[in-house]
Amino acid sequence: MALRTHRRYGEIMQDVEELINDHIKHQKNGTQGRSKLKLLVPSVGVFFTPILLEKAFHFQDTERRISSRRFVAPSFNDIRLILNTAQIMGIIEEGGPPELVTFDGDVTLYNDGECLTADNLVIHRILDMLVRGTKIAIVTAAGYLEAEKYHGRLIGLLEAVKRAIGDGVLKNPVLLVVGGESNYLFSFDVSSPYLLKYIPRSTWMLDEMKAWTEDDIKTLLDVAEAALRDCIKSLGLSADILRKERAVGIIRSNHPLAGRFTREQLEETVLVTQQVVEISPVGRVLPFCAFNGGNDVFVDIGDKSWGVLACQNYLGGIPGSRTLHIGDQFLSAGANDFKARSACTTAWIANPIETVRLLDELTRHSA
Repeated sequence: MALRTHRRYGEIMQDVEELINDHIKHQKNGTQGRSKLKLLVPSVGVFFTPILLEKAFHFQDTERRISSRRFVAPSFNDIRLILNTAQIMGIIEEGGPPELVTFDGDVTLYNDGECLTADNLVIHRILDMLVRGTKIAIVTAAGYLEAEKYHGRLIGLLEAVKRAIGDGVLKNPVLLVVGGESNYLFSFDVSSPYLLKYIPRSTWMLDEMKAWTEDDIKTLLDVAEAALRDCIKSLGLSADILRKERAVGIIRSNHPLAGRFTREQLEETVLVTQQVVEISPVGRVLPFCAFNGGNDVFVDIGDKSWGVLACQNYLGGIPGSRTLHIGDQFLSAGANDFKARSACTTAWIANPIETVRLLDELTRHSA
């Protein structure tokens, strides 16, 4: 029974893989609008590499015993993990391990609202990648002008890299931090007080980003702030507005009786604010990202696709097919990792433990 089910699931994966391969052929010819997959799924995006679904299914079926289950059908999480494996296998088949791996912060590297401490299992995996020459970037929504605040959030990793350099294990590692989705860039610098050096925007911004005027940025944030204030009033939220240089959002009020926002309140606030900004004149010309941060909602100038693209360009033009972005927010509504799909290959994880397992899997398939 399990063998027959395994074979049938494998055939289904093979059929979908062939649809993707057909779409990739059309992509290369500039006729992706006529692919079979595009006709079936009009919203399908860009594929940077083949997606080895059948091979990935065989691997994940060994790990998760999907075809051995009698009553529980393949789940969303089963499919998500199969796709992650298929993407990793596709990258490696095209040209070996990725040249650049970018990470979200909260929920991807560490639990929501916490820090990357020295006991985090992901640190050794990142160090191993740096030793092998892989370039690393943390692309986070946290937007700070000061290196000190990023040092506080990433202290375990930064101090571990410093020790590895002192021990002679690492030489000239490439470790970047992109803050505010795509607004601030820091580079690891062992001589800096907080191990991060601020990189001026003029040296890394893409030409398209340089066209974002300060007047447009202010106008968009004003529109977003007004929409957020309306949501606070209409939904009865115990919230305060927090305005930054290139972002605006709501955070929980300091009132002693203020509780956590509900998921429904956060999602409603994201969707309302996103729609209001989208239909505004400035929202049609200036990229932005409205997202649910778990216990806050923020609107940032730009988004993670611009953050990843800026990293690729800053590091000499690394293509999307040689870049892997790992994050937890890929649902289309209020999810800021979703936009990275247009810049590079991606892997969707659900918690920091899955990130560790994914990196172990990357090493295993690269061997």
